[in-house]
Amino acid sequence: MSVLNDILRGASDKAEQAGIPIVGGHTVDDTEPKYGLVVSGIVHPDRILMNSGAHPGDMLILTKPIGTGILTTAMKRGIADTQSARAAIQAMTELNQQAAQIASDFHVNACTDVTGFGLLGHSLEMLKASAADAELFADKIPLLPQALELCEAGIVPGGTRSNLDYVEAHIDWNSSVSPALKLLLADAQTSGGLLFAVPEQEHSLLQALNEKGRAWHVGIVTGKGSGRIKII
Repeated sequence: MSVLNDILRGASDKAEQAGIPIVGGHTVDDTEPKYGLVVSGIVHPDRILMNSGAHPGDMLILTKPIGTGILTTAMKRGIADTQSARAAIQAMTELNQQAAQIASDFHVNACTDVTGFGLLGHSLEMLKASAADAELFADKIPLLPQALELCEAGIVPGGTRSNLDYVEAHIDWNSSVSPALKLLLADAQTSGGLLFAVPEQEHSLLQALNEKGRAWHVGIVTGKGSGRIKII
């Protein structure tokens, strides 16, 4: 019951931080504890950010490091070190609210969150919807501490492997990308960051995000296409 209390309190605190009231719910009897929220609300039509609309030349900006799927698997097995576990928890408990608010002052062509389908899966989804292709910079993509090391040791959740199997046909890999890094780029994220596609002239968005938190220029939309992603 103490764990349940912590889960409910943590969710309530984060919802309050986001300015969202929790107005109801129901319980499910299952062998493994689960907790989730469904968000219902309205948004002004002029403030909607779609996961389509990326244009050739757009910068791809990511607001959180990846690897939470790997790290949480390691944490459950008791083999994640303290620093790595804390970094993963910090990433997962950080709201995307601030990044979204900052981006609202800039021209953003497309946006998606990076969650269960991993960076590659959500990038593919956005590019297909935009009828565009892109390049991702393998050495610029931020990774959580110990994530690559754990991935090399085979500490990989099943969802991550399924993600890689799904996107593989749409990816052109540089020969320098290791099998472990391929998996990590497809790692199923919990509470991942935002991926913005913004015109190159909006490079000041990257600076604004880094002044308030952190963000990385991880790729570029190279042209019109069918959603192919080249990892360079």
